[in-house]
Amino acid sequence: MLQITLDQPGQFSAGEGAEPASLPGHALVRVHRIGVCGTDLHAFAGKQPFFSYPRILGHELGVEVIDPGDDPHGLQRGDRCSVEPYLNCGRCIACRRGKPNCCTELKVLGVHVDGGMRPFLRVPARKLHRSATLDYDQLALIETLGIGAHAVERAEVKKNDFVLVIGAGPIGLSVIQFVLVTGATLAVMDVSESRLAFCRSQLGVGHTLAPGPDAPAQLKATGGGDLPTIVIDATGNAKSMAGTFESVAHGGRIVFVGLFQGDVTFNDPNFHRRELTLCASRNAPPDTFRDIIRLVESGRVNTRPWITHRFALAETPVVFPASIAGNPAVLKAMIEVPD
Repeated sequence: MLQITLDQPGQFSAGEGAEPASLPGHALVRVHRIGVCGTDLHAFAGKQPFFSYPRILGHELGVEVIDPGDDPHGLQRGDRCSVEPYLNCGRCIACRRGKPNCCTELKVLGVHVDGGMRPFLRVPARKLHRSATLDYDQLALIETLGIGAHAVERAEVKKNDFVLVIGAGPIGLSVIQFVLVTGATLAVMDVSESRLAFCRSQLGVGHTLAPGPDAPAQLKATGGGDLPTIVIDATGNAKSMAGTFESVAHGGRIVFVGLFQGDVTFNDPNFHRRELTLCASRNAPPDTFRDIIRLVESGRVNTRPWITHRFALAETPVVFPASIAGNPAVLKAMIEVPD
């Protein structure tokens, strides 16, 4: 079968791969859609932490169950599913405490082990979350939504909060979706006016701004004289992340959902004076996947406007470098796997 491999930074190849072997507890799935994630872009650029080459990318997957396997977890042939791509050990301290998303031995499909840029894949049946109504585009984007939903969970957003989301790329958009669900006051900051315009026109965000010397005054105007009580940074940019410590109100909370290869530094007296809470957010737990599917099914969360580019799996070695990587017009690219 066809498989697309990222051989090294900047270079994909198309080759023939073996049919996936049967494994206990695993279901055989047919991959229909693959969302292109920031992780994939970083891997292509050679800037993805915890990554080695060569690697078959693809962890945002909309799939069809072909064979539910020997431990089906209620799955049936033909079920449409989203894949939870986080392969956890089930034994470590994080898993035992209900946080498998940050398992000490975590392996992510398409990052630490080969992923879904191929027509067929075997995944643990317990990692498949089905829906009777969502299509493969919607199911492929559940994982991206999970990143944002878990960041909002980590932020403990309440309706009376004032939230600043920094970065309106795909991860930032997923954060924005779930802040909107809470009813909190929301402002979005990004260097791209086109992305801010998308937030206003497609998501109904009422307060947008660009970073710069006027940003603190604009934030205070939105917050009735106060800075945001919560800042969620989805940029993965060191300068932006360091700047969050100046953009949050006293007693506030900062959540880093983007990451980069390096260190974040901050002024300790300022951190203590404001009594800030700093959180990391990694992946999403299984219950979050199920909650998101229900929200998308109900129409409260809509990702259809996100998809700006499409191409077929076989076109990846040409289209990805030429039209996707480094293209600021791309919000979300979707790879289609023809039958």
